[in-house]
Amino acid sequence: MIMKNNDIHAAANHTFAVAKTDINREKNRNISTKSDISESKSFKKTNRNVKDVRCPAAGKCGGCDWLGRPYEKQLADKKKLVADLLKPYCRLEGIIPMETPYFYRNKVHAVFDRDRRGAVIAGTYEKNSHRVVAVEKCLIEDEKAGEIIRTIRDLCKSFQIRIYDEDSGYGLLRHVLVRAGHTSGQYLVVLVLSSPILPDKNNFIKALRKAHPEITSVVINVNDRRTSMILGEKEQVIYGKGYIEDTLCGKTFRISPKSFYQVNPVQTQKLYQKAIEYADFRGNERIVDAYCGIDTIGIVASDHVKEVIGVELNKDAVRDARVNARINCVRNISFYENDAGQLLTQMAQQKAKVDAVILDPPRSGSDEAFLSSVIQIAPAKVVYISCNPVTLARDLEYLTKRGYRAMRACAVDMFPQTAEHVEACVLLEKAGKAQPGRRGTVDRADGGMPART
Repeated sequence: MIMKNNDIHAAANHTFAVAKTDINREKNRNISTKSDISESKSFKKTNRNVKDVRCPAAGKCGGCDWLGRPYEKQLADKKKLVADLLKPYCRLEGIIPMETPYFYRNKVHAVFDRDRRGAVIAGTYEKNSHRVVAVEKCLIEDEKAGEIIRTIRDLCKSFQIRIYDEDSGYGLLRHVLVRAGHTSGQYLVVLVLSSPILPDKNNFIKALRKAHPEITSVVINVNDRRTSMILGEKEQVIYGKGYIEDTLCGKTFRISPKSFYQVNPVQTQKLYQKAIEYADFRGNERIVDAYCGIDTIGIVASDHVKEVIGVELNKDAVRDARVNARINCVRNISFYENDAGQLLTQMAQQKAKVDAVILDPPRSGSDEAFLSSVIQIAPAKVVYISCNPVTLARDLEYLTKRGYRAMRACAVDMFPQTAEHVEACVLLEKAGKAQPGRRGTVDRADGGMPART
């Protein structure tokens, strides 16, 4: 395990309710100082008064912990959390707010059930339980996706679709997943059923698309197990291509039912732009995108470097990444279905050169094996994108004790109205190492790369 110092232990126990004196002091300042990365002027023009917003499910579903808190206060509290965590390593430049911090989630899930009167309801599980809370309109989810779910709920009666009962294991419709293309306007509907057979499916699709012609694909996902998992393994496309496409940072990405794609594309674009700015590529670098998923950031970065190497363990994500590279005609990128730490270690053993590593790990952060491999390959720059500032601080401790310095950092409010969820981007540089872009990037003709798996 990576050792944590007292500062990180204290930060891990930090909550937004503590240190009220510091937060109140900050509340009286403008969120945007000269050093802040902020769009506060624009969001203040369009932001509604959150105090006037009411949600019938508030306090039950657990989704919008901070819905009743002014957005300026949310930003100040999140900024303070990240700044305190990163203080031993570098100064936080600011927090990037969302101009309109509502209806941003492009991936909307609803569980179906019946209420005490037998009426069909669609909503979410109550916090820390499996009781279903009916949600008529969610203030952080794509509005059209919510309308589609309500239409499906209403069609259940006329099409006599049986609602799945978790206790008995009987019934057909379990969940509905809707994925929205923020820029394309396309919508993918995933019907999670206990059986692959949807009675009268053609007329059902016809009725659904009559109400919502923006739906471009409908997929049946079969989950026949007594499990809390939402999606099953088997899928059947019953309308359209089985996926939608969307544009991010000028690149097109294919989104299927199980694809990982950031749920807030507006803020993701700002995050990626900041990561590219921090990296300050010169055009002839070789970079590794660790934990690449469908490789949104790697494909975006491909315009700015000589070569991108994407590494991901999930074979479905690697397949989608290759498709996305092909869609965007990106030819300077390759993908490896491998553990990122193992691949970097192999490259270091073969004396391969890597100029920069971009990583965007899960909330648990990176493990010591991966961070050790980064030290071995010794890139001039590391761009760390994090969805958990506590594990980010822990990993920064490891890297800064082994020859790296944190140079720049900013936070991005990726999930407005929710507590604690904030992204951060940090640039680290190898102490005393020459900047990439002023030297060759590969010593060997083959680049020192191991064979692909």
